[in-house]
Amino acid sequence: MQENLVIVESPAKAKTIEKFLGKEYTVKSSFGHIRDLSKKELGIDISNNFEPHYEIPADKKKVVGELDKLAKSAKTVWLASDEDREGEAIAWHLAQVLGLDPKTTKRIVFHEITKNAILHAVENPRSINMDLVNAQQARRVLDRLVGFELSPVLWRKVKPSLSAGRVQSVAVRLIVEREREIIAFESKDYYRVVADFEIAGANGKPGAFRAELNKRFATEQEAEAFLGKCKDARFTVLNVEQKPSKKNPPAPFTTSTLQQEAGRKLGMSVSQTMAVAQRLYEAGYITYMRTDSVNLSNQALAAAKEEVTALFGAEYSEVRNFKTKSKGAQEAHEAIRPSYMNHRTIEGGPQEKRLYELIWKRTVASQMASAQTERTVVDIAVSGAAEQFVATGEVVKFDGFLRLYSESVEDETGEGEEALLPPMKKGDEPTAQTITALQRFTQSPPRYSEASLVKRLEELGIGRPSTYAPTISTIITRGYVIKESRDGEKRGYTQLTLSKGKIARKTLTETVGKEKNKLSPTDIGMIVTDFLDAQFAAVMDYNFTASVEKEFDEIAMGEKSWPEMIRSFYDEFHSKVDEALESKPVKSSQMHELGIDPKSGKPVFVKIGRFGPVAQIGGAEGDEEKPRFASLKKGQLIATITLDEALALFDLPRKLGEFEDKEVVIGVGRFGPYARHDGKFVSLAKTDDPYTIELPRAIELIEQKRIKDKRMKEPIKTFAEEPGLQVLNGRYGPYIAFDGKNYRIPKGQEPEGLTLEACRAIIAKSKK
Repeated sequence: MQENLVIVESPAKAKTIEKFLGKEYTVKSSFGHIRDLSKKELGIDISNNFEPHYEIPADKKKVVGELDKLAKSAKTVWLASDEDREGEAIAWHLAQVLGLDPKTTKRIVFHEITKNAILHAVENPRSINMDLVNAQQARRVLDRLVGFELSPVLWRKVKPSLSAGRVQSVAVRLIVEREREIIAFESKDYYRVVADFEIAGANGKPGAFRAELNKRFATEQEAEAFLGKCKDARFTVLNVEQKPSKKNPPAPFTTSTLQQEAGRKLGMSVSQTMAVAQRLYEAGYITYMRTDSVNLSNQALAAAKEEVTALFGAEYSEVRNFKTKSKGAQEAHEAIRPSYMNHRTIEGGPQEKRLYELIWKRTVASQMASAQTERTVVDIAVSGAAEQFVATGEVVKFDGFLRLYSESVEDETGEGEEALLPPMKKGDEPTAQTITALQRFTQSPPRYSEASLVKRLEELGIGRPSTYAPTISTIITRGYVIKESRDGEKRGYTQLTLSKGKIARKTLTETVGKEKNKLSPTDIGMIVTDFLDAQFAAVMDYNFTASVEKEFDEIAMGEKSWPEMIRSFYDEFHSKVDEALESKPVKSSQMHELGIDPKSGKPVFVKIGRFGPVAQIGGAEGDEEKPRFASLKKGQLIATITLDEALALFDLPRKLGEFEDKEVVIGVGRFGPYARHDGKFVSLAKTDDPYTIELPRAIELIEQKRIKDKRMKEPIKTFAEEPGLQVLNGRYGPYIAFDGKNYRIPKGQEPEGLTLEACRAIIAKSKK
C-alpha cells in the first residue's frame, strides 16, 4: 500500500508539487472538476430544496477510475486543489465520488507553489470547508436556473439558438447602453486657445513656456475677436503659486487590476491574462492569481524591502500594508505577487516573461517611497481682456516608485500636458510669440475595452474577477458583442494663429474615431437586451446582480443557507418566465421601416433574419411580389443604418464583366462575399470589399482558387511498389487512400515524409 496520494486539479501543478515532496507522495491530477450538474433536463430537483443532480462526464470517467484505484491503495489522501470556492468544490466532489474516509483524508491549501508553502500546508491540514462548497453550489445552481429558464424564452420570442445568463446578460447591457450613448451623442465644437511665451532669464537667455486660456470659445468669430485683442496686448504675471505634492504607488495586483493593467500595457485579453497567469502560478513563479486581496505577507514585505534597498537604496524603501476595501474579499489571502521577490526574470515564453515582469514591478513598486513633486501654477493677465492664460508645470523632486513603475490610464486625451516652467515672479511681462486658437470637438463616451469593462463590472459589484474572462469570451462567442478595431475617419478643423501682429487661418485634417480592440454590441445583442430589460428587469438590474454576489459571500461565511437564498429568488423569477412565455413574440417589433425605395416605390425595412441582420425591400401587407433581401455590412446596426446605406446594399449582385467569355458576378451569401464564374464560387479575401472590388482582382482570386484546387487533386505521394496506395490532400487535411478506404494521418507526421512502411503501419493500426 502506498503512503500518500496527493490530488490536484492541474497536471502542471502536479508536476511542480512533485519536486517538493518525497518519494512517499504520489501526485495526480483530476484535470479540473470531475463532475457537474447533469445535462439531462435541468439537473436540479426544485421541489426537493433545489438538490443538484451531479454526474461524471464521459471524458472524466477514465480519470475518476484511475484516482479511485489509487485512493483505495493509499493510507492518506491529500486534497490539494486551489484555495478558492471552486477549488473547495473540486475537493468535495472528489471526496464524494471516491468515497474517501474523513479519517484518512486531509485538505491542504497553499497560496504559492514553493517548497516552504507546500511543506507548511502538509503540516497544517484541515477538513473540507462546506461553507465555501455551498457558496460554489449556490452560484452554479442559480446560474443554471437563470440560463435554463431564460434561454427557451428567447428561442420562442426572439430567435432560435440564443442564450441568456445572470452575469453575461448584464455585461451585454453595459455595452449596449454605452453604444446608445454614443449613437445619441451630438458633438459640439469649441475653440481652445494656447499661447507660446518667452520670458527673459536671469542668465540673459530667454525661457520658453506654454499657457492655455482659462476660457473656451463657442464660435470661430469669438476666438478671432479675442486674438484681435491680443495683437497689441501686454501680458503680465499676476500670480505664481507653488504647491508640493506627492504620488503614492498603486497597490499590488488583484485579479481584476491585473486583467486591466495587462490589457492596457501588454495588449492581452482578459482570457489571455488569466491563462498566462495560471501557467505562471502552476510553475511556481507567482502566488495564486484568483484573489480580491491587496495584502502582502510579512515575509513578502521583508523580501520586497530587501529588493528595493539593493536596487535603489534605503531612501526608496517604504513598507506599506494595503487594505482590501471590499467586504466580500474572498479566496486567497494575499495579492498576486512573485513567489520569490529576488527573481527578477524567469524562464518561459514571451507572454509569461512579460506578464511576470509586470507583476514583479507592480509588487516591488508598491513597497517603494512616494514620488515627491512640486506643481507650479502661473496666472497671466491680458491687457484689455477679462480672460487669463494659465501655465502649469510639474517638477519631480524625488522620483520614488516612478523610477520603477507607472500605472496606465485608458482613453487619455493628451490635453493639458505639464512641463517644466522657467523661473517667474509676479509683475514679469512675458512676450507672446504665437497665440493659436484651435477648433476642438466634444467627444462621445469611449466604447469599452476588455480592461475598462472589467473595471466597470468590478465597480458595480457584478460577478467576480475570476468569472470575467469566461463571461467576456461567452458574449463574444455567442454573437452578442464583437471586439474590433476601427480605422477612424478624416475630419477637418480650423486653426487660427496670431503671429507678428497678423492672424492666419488654416483648415487642417485629423483622424478621429480610431479604436483598437473595443467592444460593441451586435443587433441581436441589442434586441435581446431590450427584451430582457422589458420582461426581466430584476435580473438585468445592476444592483440585483451585485446583491447576489454579497449573498454568495454570506453563504461562504456560514451566515446564510444556500437553498433559502435560491428560493427567495426563484419563485418570483419563475412567475416572470411564465408571463414572458404568454406574451407576444417581439419578432414583429424587430421590423424597422427606413423609408421608400425610389425605384420600386416599396417600403424598405431592416430586421433580424435567419442568418443575421438584413435589409428588405417590399413585403408589406397587400404586396404580392416577394420581398428582396440584402445582408447588412459588418459594423452596420439596425439602430443606426440610414435609408441610403440600406439601398446601397442592394447593389449586389454586381456584374464586373467577362473572363474567358463567362460573366463574373460579385455577391454575398450565407458564408460571406464571393465571386461567381462559370457556375463556381470563390470566396473573397477579408480585405476585399464586395461593393468596390474590380474585375482584375476577381480574376486573380479565381485563378488562385484553380491552382489550389489542382494541387488538392494531385497526390502528395505515390508508391511504385503499391500503386493503389496514395497520400492525398483532402478537405480536412492530408490522408492515406488505400483499397477504397481513407485513413487519417496522425498528428506530428509530415505527409511528404511518409514511407510505404509508415503508411502500412498507420493502416494496420487503424484496422485494430
